[in-house]
Amino acid sequence: MKPAIVQGSKDGTVLTVHVQPKSSRTECVGRYGDALKIRVAAPPIDGEANEELTRFLACELAIPRTAVRIESGAGGRHKRVLLKGVRASDVQAYLNRKGW
Repeated sequence: MKPAIVQGSKDGTVLTVHVQPKSSRTECVGRYGDALKIRVAAPPIDGEANEELTRFLACELAIPRTAVRIESGAGGRHKRVLLKGVRASDVQAYLNRKGW
């Protein structure tokens, strides 16, 4: 059984993402294996792609940027992102509404 893209945690929700840096624009393109694929316009230099990812997720989910933190995978494409204070059911419902 594959791990869930959205998992509840004691601090909020952990979202598994696959990031594709240096895209023409920042957008979510749907599921990619066991992760949510997000293209970011920023390059993977000096944390720019990670900053763009956190900005994008905060904007999409209407939560403060300070509530979005990369838990693991900051140096790679596959990441686990903590959404502090956000319920997993709310994130899953949002992803379902968007068709992601």
